Amino acid sequence: MHVLLNTLIVVLTVASMEVVATLAHKYIMHGFGWGWHRSHHEPRTGWFERNDLYAVVFALLAIVLIAYGTAGAWPLQWIGAGMTAYGVIYFVLHDGLVHKRWPFSLIPRRGYMKRLYKAHRLHHAVKGRHGGVSFGFIYAPPVEKLEATLRRRKAANAGAAKGSMSAESSSAERETPAR
Repeated sequence: MHVLLNTLIVVLTVASMEVVATLAHKYIMHGFGWGWHRSHHEPRTGWFERNDLYAVVFALLAIVLIAYGTAGAWPLQWIGAGMTAYGVIYFVLHDGLVHKRWPFSLIPRRGYMKRLYKAHRLHHAVKGRHGGVSFGFIYAPPVEKLEATLRRRKAANAGAAKGSMSAESSSAERETPAR
């Protein structure tokens, strides 16, 4: 029974980590933590990027949980194990599949992997920290929905820019004395 409960804790932690990672990606990495994460949205010049510090932080947290758990604070070691499992999944899918940080290249042609790949490519289609879509790492919303969201935002931004240009020209016309 203990094995089943510990396995359930690991599985629930992996699922919970997707929620935590999605929220951290959207509100921390694309928020006040942009200083580290920016490197992930720019061309990489070496093997590592500053964004990798987030993986180090999560790994250290998992190590601490495993240490406390093995010292007697059950179920912390299983939560730490779930975080570690999530980190491995992230490393394989995100760093390897999507960002080609592996020595081989694979572009998925169908199914879940293609959807995940395309969703994250759409996330990187937006330059800068604002206006992105698909902040998850192992769950990807339907690609059609993400593309529609990006089209709406682009149209809204174009309309806003056009509106501000019209407002500027109107105010310039009002300021120009009539002859």
